[in-house]
Amino acid sequence: MTKEDYYNQGMEFFVEDKLDEAIEAFGKALREDPNYADALHALAMAFANQNKLDQAIEAGKKLIEISPEDELAYASLSIFYQRKGMIAEAEQIGAKARTLGWKRQFQEKKQEGEKK
Repeated sequence: MTKEDYYNQGMEFFVEDKLDEAIEAFGKALREDPNYADALHALAMAFANQNKLDQAIEAGKKLIEISPEDELAYASLSIFYQRKGMIAEAEQIGAKARTLGWKRQFQEKKQEGEKK
């Protein structure tokens, strides 16, 4: 099976709330490609849904390492920190997510203006 097959299998398990199976499938996808951002984000969310916040945070940190411009990665990590009671860390990461969102919006507006 390919990394995409494992990822898709994991998403099916995730939707069915079979989180242990989903985590296993996402792990297989990541063994095929340790930098597979979609699988890493899904893995973090599965851990968070199991209330395994330490594992969710670690996966979220790795996701940011490989996708430093992904505002959703920062927003998710902020939520994991918040749920764990790590408010200062949540606010810091949340601010980064907002900054990335503003940068994206600025770029989109700039591109719209260039098309006119």
